[in-house]
Amino acid sequence: MHSDEQAKQVIDELTGRIYTALRDGGVDAEPVLEPASLLEEWGVSTPATRELLQRPPAHLTTADLIRLGERLLGDTNFEPTFASEPRLWTTLEHALDVVKRDVRARGITGTLRLVTHDWDSRGLAWVEFQGGYHGNGIPPIMGSTPQTALAQVADAVQETIMELIWRVWPVCATHDLGLHAGWDQGIAVWRCTSNGAHIVAPVGELP
Repeated sequence: MHSDEQAKQVIDELTGRIYTALRDGGVDAEPVLEPASLLEEWGVSTPATRELLQRPPAHLTTADLIRLGERLLGDTNFEPTFASEPRLWTTLEHALDVVKRDVRARGITGTLRLVTHDWDSRGLAWVEFQGGYHGNGIPPIMGSTPQTALAQVADAVQETIMELIWRVWPVCATHDLGLHAGWDQGIAVWRCTSNGAHIVAPVGELP
C-alpha cells in the first residue's frame, strides 16, 4: 500500500510526463496508460481511466491519447511545476520587475528577488527582500498569465516588505491607508478601500 503522500508523488511524476508529452506534441500510450492503471489500482476510477484500460492500446489514436491525457490531468488536478514549464517562472520574474517600480517609487531600497527553497516540497516561488521572506509562497500556476502574475507578486512583495520593515506599504496618499493588490477589468491594480474603495494605480505605476 502507498501512503497518500507517496501516491501523490508518484501520480505527480507520471502526470508531469503526460503534460510534457502533450506540450511537446509527442504523446504515446505508455505515459497515459501507466497513471490510469495506478489510479484504478488505488481506487480512483474516472471515465478517462476506464476508457484507457478497457480499450486495446493499439486502438487508441493520437487524438484519443491527447483527449484522455488532458482528462487525466484534469482528474488529478495537475498543475505544472517550474521545472516542467519554465515560462511560469519567467512570467513571475517579469512581474517582479514591474512591482519593483512601485517599491522604488516609495523610496524603499534593498534587493528584491524570487527564490525557491529546498525544504519546500510544494515547489513554490518566494519573494525575498534583503535576504528575508514571509508569507505563503506563490504557486507556479500563478505565472500562467502576466496579469495574474502581477497581482500575485504584488501581494507577496507587499506582505514580505511590510513584515521586514515594520510599516505599511504602499499607502494611499489621499486617505493614508494601506493599498491592496486586486483586479479591475482584468488588470492588476492597487486599490484603496476607503470611501467605498477606489483604484489608485495599475500595479507598476504608483506615483
